[in-house]
Amino acid sequence: MMLVLTLLTTYILPFIVVLGILIFVHELGHFLAAKLSGIRVERFSIGFPPRLIGKKIGDTDYCLSAIPFGGYVKMSGMVDESMDSESVKGEPWEFMSKSVWTRMFVLVAGPVANVLLAIAIFAGALFISGVPQAVGPIVGRVVDNMPAQAAGLQAGDVITRAEQTEITTWDDLITVIHGAPEREIFLEWQRDGQLMSTRITPRLDKVLQYGLIGIEPKTEMVQPGLFKAIALGGKSAWNLTGMMLKSFGMLFSGEVSLKEGLAGPVRIAQMTGDSAKSGIGSLLMFTALLSLNLGLLNLLPIPALDGGHLVLFGIEAVIRKPISTRIRLVVQQIGMALLLALMLFVIFNDFSNIF
Repeated sequence: MMLVLTLLTTYILPFIVVLGILIFVHELGHFLAAKLSGIRVERFSIGFPPRLIGKKIGDTDYCLSAIPFGGYVKMSGMVDESMDSESVKGEPWEFMSKSVWTRMFVLVAGPVANVLLAIAIFAGALFISGVPQAVGPIVGRVVDNMPAQAAGLQAGDVITRAEQTEITTWDDLITVIHGAPEREIFLEWQRDGQLMSTRITPRLDKVLQYGLIGIEPKTEMVQPGLFKAIALGGKSAWNLTGMMLKSFGMLFSGEVSLKEGLAGPVRIAQMTGDSAKSGIGSLLMFTALLSLNLGLLNLLPIPALDGGHLVLFGIEAVIRKPISTRIRLVVQQIGMALLLALMLFVIFNDFSNIF
């Protein structure tokens, strides 16, 4: 009984709360864009049916549903995951009655909302806690099982030279290291007034595509202004987006196996719980990372995802005529089958990785 209670409070509840926030923000993006475009919204649901509780205000039923792993905004006259083609009547407030560009705007708004949430969390964290700034070329931490540890570097060492470059700032150092993956370089440092040196080979990071030796700088926190914090939050989201896209590319190319690279709800719940145990700051950063992931994943050109709908509308814009409802239904059914198969795979993969 205690084990069940521990799992519930440590992993399941934080996961449901974080997932609920991400889904709410995503669907709120669709909802606001639909309202702005004059589209009637019939239901705003957190969770998938059956419906548990809710309240109808105006034309919209705002509700919580039983299955917490998702949510949806049901717009009038939209052929979506509900497979309801009977609702398309050609009324001016219907989704399919709007121009193709308006429909694409409404669909993009959900992923964009998730990206904006990630930027807001990053910016808020930086504004409150400050921005870490390197204090000269001083090693603050040596990462385990990396070349720097094997070479004997320690926290507090002051790097003085890398190859032929005299090092005066941390940026000087990383410029040399990043540019020399899998190539031996000369490194010199001072420790307690004694000059030391070695030859070291930076390890290639397959995602970042540059060399790393496993050291982090000694830092001090500098308080940024609000606008600088927002700019840095955007930069953080941009850099992470680049890393995620490279990771997707490695998955699709087979460089990283699906078993290693995909995490399903079980592993995500485990990571959410671990982040929560590390404190609210760690949980917020993980929430931002998940929000960014959710936004990007939804833009993948897979039927039943926002990206799949966007592909259909893109085709419609090119051929300049609507795609038939029958074709949309077939595409949706294929997409739902693929997503279900993927979900079963990642859940099985999660359990096999954990146990």
